[in-house]
Amino acid sequence: MNLFDLHCDTLYKSVTQNLPLDDKSMQVSRITDKGSKRLQCYAIWIPDDYTPEKAEEIFYSAYKKLSDECKRLNIKLIGQNERISKCFKNNKYSALFTIENSTALNGKIENVKKFARLGVKIITLTWNASNAVGDGADVTNSQGITDFGKSVVQEMEHNGIVVDVSHASDKLFFDVAEIATQPFIATHSNSRSVTNHRRNLTNEQFKIIKERNGIVGINFHRDFLSDNPDSASKYDLLKHIDKFLSLGGENTVCIGTDFDGCNLPDDITGSESLAEIYEMLLKHNYKECIIRKIFYENALNFFENFDNSRIM
Repeated sequence: MNLFDLHCDTLYKSVTQNLPLDDKSMQVSRITDKGSKRLQCYAIWIPDDYTPEKAEEIFYSAYKKLSDECKRLNIKLIGQNERISKCFKNNKYSALFTIENSTALNGKIENVKKFARLGVKIITLTWNASNAVGDGADVTNSQGITDFGKSVVQEMEHNGIVVDVSHASDKLFFDVAEIATQPFIATHSNSRSVTNHRRNLTNEQFKIIKERNGIVGINFHRDFLSDNPDSASKYDLLKHIDKFLSLGGENTVCIGTDFDGCNLPDDITGSESLAEIYEMLLKHNYKECIIRKIFYENALNFFENFDNSRIM
């Protein structure tokens, strides 16, 4: 069972609690079947109460931590000019460094290029509140994207960093859709028509991402899976996947677990649950070719096409 997971918060936990990346408390583990491959996006989460200076500081701490841990654990840390598809093919376990909340830029547009050189491939523009780029999902009467945010999106695209609209307010989402010239993504967002939560995507938003050749990662957080989160289960994943597939998302739906950064349903404990979820999809008459797309092929194809568009 191969896997490309678009989002986890394991790195933040590792940095702030001074834990090894493979600590037993982590929901992300290096469990892989014989012959299988895994590519894990490790996000450094920036809480909304961090000052921009503290955010930039923890970014560099996270980069060092991830670099050191990948060397120790023999994980392939993907660099700026390396093809993600090639790294996935040639390594059993690969890591991609990402950022959750562009406050890490510390208001410096030049940091986009600096971060790209360190291998950053995805930046989630906001967390739930406002920052220098725009408004997050918890902001009422959102003003959307700022002038600085417009420059950030442009600079990200110029430097090969993918724009992530998970956590964006609706206004920010549509502003990004208006100004983006490259495909953009939602690394860990579910369907709002299934679970009416502001963090989830509307049908219109999902279709926009799909039509722009972006991707969307299914989030395992119980609050986003069910309107009754206390009773959420892995079977709620089916409802969100089914909805996105009904909107034409066969080549769009991916996995974005949010491990180590969310409250999981009682029947999902971490990486060890992924094989059960794969089997669940098989038992619910999903064709294996579709499951492979969801688990890794759609994400790989997205990044291969994203890299090709920049080279061309």
